[in-house]
Amino acid sequence: MNPLREKIEEEIRERGPIPFSRYMELCLYDPELGYYARNAEQFGKAGDFYTSSDVHAVFGRLLARQFDEMWRVLGSPEHINLVELGPGRGLFAQDVLDWSEKKFPDFFHAVHYILVESSPALRQRIEKTLGHRLEFGKAELIALYSPNQASTANTIVFANEFFDALPVEILGTKGSLRIDARDGRFIETWAPSSPEEQEFLDRYSVHPEPHEHIEASLAAEQFVNRIAAAIHRGFLIAIDYGYTREEQLAGRHRGTLKAIRQHSSSANPYEAPGEQDITADVNFTALAAAAEQQDMQTQKLVTQSQFLMGIGEANQFADAFEDCRLPQERTKVALQLKHLVTPAGMGESFHVQIASKGIETEKVGALAGLSFGRSTAAR
Repeated sequence: MNPLREKIEEEIRERGPIPFSRYMELCLYDPELGYYARNAEQFGKAGDFYTSSDVHAVFGRLLARQFDEMWRVLGSPEHINLVELGPGRGLFAQDVLDWSEKKFPDFFHAVHYILVESSPALRQRIEKTLGHRLEFGKAELIALYSPNQASTANTIVFANEFFDALPVEILGTKGSLRIDARDGRFIETWAPSSPEEQEFLDRYSVHPEPHEHIEASLAAEQFVNRIAAAIHRGFLIAIDYGYTREEQLAGRHRGTLKAIRQHSSSANPYEAPGEQDITADVNFTALAAAAEQQDMQTQKLVTQSQFLMGIGEANQFADAFEDCRLPQERTKVALQLKHLVTPAGMGESFHVQIASKGIETEKVGALAGLSFGRSTAAR
């Protein structure tokens, strides 16, 4: 029998039916048996999923260019913290640091890269990937991020495919979903919705129709609120697949929870606890509101395509092609870049939310990643 299933059933016997968010938390983040704790092999093309940094180093290179610009907008401070939430295997951090050292030495000298990762398996992989960066203090690996670790006033917090994996509440017309166990099976029961859940639906989402389930991302909202409070001056960048409340009102993104195992997507999160990813689309309306509650200014949501094209258009994506020596190498990189920016790849399904604090609004709006389509002279 699945050992995590046994552990969850034991908790249900002791506590009674548990909220779906608790079930999702155990499935993904149990220290020994959770999906992200077991091993690092689910990352990359051979695993269950891969992120933009798995496609090509250009993703990290373009973001290094954007981070350098943000650092200069902040006045080129002597020290700046770059905090990455959920860094996976550390590939993105490796690309950002390597490219910054090569192309943006002043920013590289100022930056202290903090990787926030709680999974033991992934922490082990990061230590291999970034060995010398960690050894010499350019990078730091921590399990949890707290405001006390913001040792400088200037901070950039970066979260790529982080918020979609935070536990969500599931709400229906019967209330808030609870998970019970009976005869070796998980069954769904319902409890009255909490005031917080009802407020979430009222302010940031929609109320479910009969036979419809809606996710309430209370954990993500609270996380952003905490992170935004910790930023004294700087930026928060969230990249993920998701939606706005307006899109939900138009009938889209209603009930987005899914399980992913061996490249197959399923609507059944109870099939293999700890052996499959569980994810839900991100409510960007709620994330923006949480940041704004902590005096951050949010920018209009842009697609990953618009964001990367804005960063890359000034030098015609030279960051991507610099290492290419042969025509076939350029062709391969062009296809990888296409996957990052086109609707058929990740370009239109992923969105970018940028929030800032303590910086002039016009300077933030003029960032390359928010400027796609404007002429270079207009910047």
